[in-house]
Amino acid sequence: MPDGDNIVIVAAKGGYPENPSWLYNLRAHPDTEIQIGSRRIKVRAREADSEERARLWPLAAAYNSDWRHYQSRTSREIPIVILEPSA
Repeated sequence: MPDGDNIVIVAAKGGYPENPSWLYNLRAHPDTEIQIGSRRIKVRAREADSEERARLWPLAAAYNSDWRHYQSRTSREIPIVILEPSA
């Protein structure tokens, strides 16, 4: 989901009790590259803090209603990851 210059991704894993493996990879190696269409973008990944999450979660749930459904299926707080463009 776009958020200004950033891309927001949601570690929903379909509402399963555990986080998706890719989240642990980003935590260990936050500097990475994403591809949107034919465009490649170098980014730095970080998890949204509580204030950011409070702002982003309603936007994310509206952007993709599956994410809201997945949150209702699990007791874990689904992490939101912000991908910030890097130089």
